[in-house]
Amino acid sequence: MPVRAVFFDVGETLVDEQRYWREMADAAGVGPHVVWAALGKTIERGEEHWELWGHLGVERPLAWEGLVYSTDDLYPDALECLERLREAGMVVGLAGNQNEQLERWARSAGLPVDVVTGAASLGVQKPDPAFFHRLVDLAGTEPGEVAYVGDRADNDARPALAAGLVAVHLRRGPWGMLQATPVGAIAVESLAEVPDALASRE
Repeated sequence: MPVRAVFFDVGETLVDEQRYWREMADAAGVGPHVVWAALGKTIERGEEHWELWGHLGVERPLAWEGLVYSTDDLYPDALECLERLREAGMVVGLAGNQNEQLERWARSAGLPVDVVTGAASLGVQKPDPAFFHRLVDLAGTEPGEVAYVGDRADNDARPALAAGLVAVHLRRGPWGMLQATPVGAIAVESLAEVPDALASRE
């Protein structure tokens, strides 16, 4: 069954979050390496990333809701991947667990995508199956014709597979490197591999 629509996670998939986390560390008054260590602990325990502040015994910085990405934060392979998929005739969308402010950034950034949505707009967060079912509804096609690309096995690849989507596990970033690719998901090392990996399913 050919893939007709592709949705992408944002953080650590399209966007390199190193600057974001450094600014969060500065706002919390701790070193970035301390935040990295706490983040690793949350990944090991299967917790959400905001749990790291509890491990450090500090309040979550107020800057948490105010920080947004920049197009300078995009990984070097992000734009070309999006463009190639659109040129191949696929519907291309962004859909992460971002808040309203980050969704507004994505809409205003001029990215080569057809759809920008996410947890704020959909009213549900990954890994809830309803998140992925709504992406299928937006695509107007069958689940097996929709791919979801993300760096997390727990929030992205595994629940996408369970919802009947084609799952692409991007092996980069802290989650992507530390979590094993689920059986049935396509593993890639960069976004440059995604267009050919999906085209080969036709």
